[in-house]
Amino acid sequence: MSFWQKIPPEKAIKLLNYWPPYLGAGIKVLSINDERTKISVQMKQTFLNTNYVGVHFGGSLYSMCDPFYMLLLSFHLGKDHIIWDKAAEIEFLSPGKDIVKAEFEIKMEEVNRIKQEASEARKVLPVFETFIYDKDNKKVARVKKTLYVRRKRND
Repeated sequence: MSFWQKIPPEKAIKLLNYWPPYLGAGIKVLSINDERTKISVQMKQTFLNTNYVGVHFGGSLYSMCDPFYMLLLSFHLGKDHIIWDKAAEIEFLSPGKDIVKAEFEIKMEEVNRIKQEASEARKVLPVFETFIYDKDNKKVARVKKTLYVRRKRND
């Protein structure tokens, strides 16, 4: 059982919220559901994450989305799997100001499919997509993540 599988969602939220890069960027994990299939985050605009034209810095918008699909899979696949980010893409759709938010969700059917494919001694490259929204629910950015998942070998 991995570290992330052992701790309850409330403690995972606290740990993530005190992680220095998130603390400094104003990124806050709001919730992790009990099934550990969905994470909600937000980022308040501060002078530390505002660019020279007065909107959210693009790197902070991406940073707010970086680890969560990998983390969601880690909750379910644990130590016997290797889970890495393989590729990422962000498309900026409109300027982000004030508070922005995003949700990351992996259905259990998808987790089970990935686990099954990885158990057949192959790498799996699942692709996930989410959007970042502003306080008026306008899309600010589209984020696409490709993960690399494989069962650890016993060599």
